[in-house]
Amino acid sequence: MIGNHPYIDSEGDLLPGFLAERRGEIEASASHRGVDPDEVQKFIAQVLERGFVILPNLIGPEIIDAIRTETAPLLTHDGRTVFEGYKTRRIYSVIEKTFACNPIVEHPLVLALLDQLLMPQYLLSQLQVIDVHPGEIRQPLHHDDGFYPLMRPRPAVGAALIWALDDFTAENGATLVYPGSHLWGDVEPDKIDIAAMVPAVMPAGSAVFFLGTLWHCAGENRSPEPRLAATTQYCEPWARQQENYSLAISRHRAQQCSDTIQSLLGYSMQFPFIGFVNGRDPKRLLQDK
Repeated sequence: MIGNHPYIDSEGDLLPGFLAERRGEIEASASHRGVDPDEVQKFIAQVLERGFVILPNLIGPEIIDAIRTETAPLLTHDGRTVFEGYKTRRIYSVIEKTFACNPIVEHPLVLALLDQLLMPQYLLSQLQVIDVHPGEIRQPLHHDDGFYPLMRPRPAVGAALIWALDDFTAENGATLVYPGSHLWGDVEPDKIDIAAMVPAVMPAGSAVFFLGTLWHCAGENRSPEPRLAATTQYCEPWARQQENYSLAISRHRAQQCSDTIQSLLGYSMQFPFIGFVNGRDPKRLLQDK
């Protein structure tokens, strides 16, 4: 076994029978979400073995156009750090400003995959819209749950998607992923071979889904055009979210969201004790007048 991974053998391959044992859970979740269980099982197998999978054509042009139209007036400030990107523009607290990204936050296939990877009542940890402009350099290497002070190798604390709202190409800086790096122990970023990383080339409307332990980064935009993307990141219900949604998203805005998104924002509990407000389920806060 590699580290603390019950589904991977000593060669880094998915253990035979692991997903077969979970077939009932996969079918139940897929039925609840209204998606194909065979598709869920196929994608989960790839994520567990490689750390990522490209999900093609998840959203159509109407959702992409809505996100582009709603967020264009908000993408006005360049990043403040090398991590944000000095030629990259980002929107935080997205749901407070627009509901255009809600369909990607609660996409049924994404939720069916998360159902197999995280505990019930998992949370939305971060939602951003990201516009990477020409001349932007490669982002520093990182893994998304690296800020949790837990030694590797270990299971991921979360999972994330980068959504292509424009076509992702090697030239315009498609997300670079390192296959299998979700299984590594602790490693310094400067020891990682950039040449071994793979660009997540995909058409607009697709997304790359990866575990929080996978090493990755945004690529260099060598094209003459910006590359628009969004990211949805999720975490275990016991982990602190990156965005403090109890402050970033007003109760009025949360009330206008679906039950699923309300739960993902934190209006939910991991029973019996995590997340309560005044001894009660926080969902009641959205029902109080």
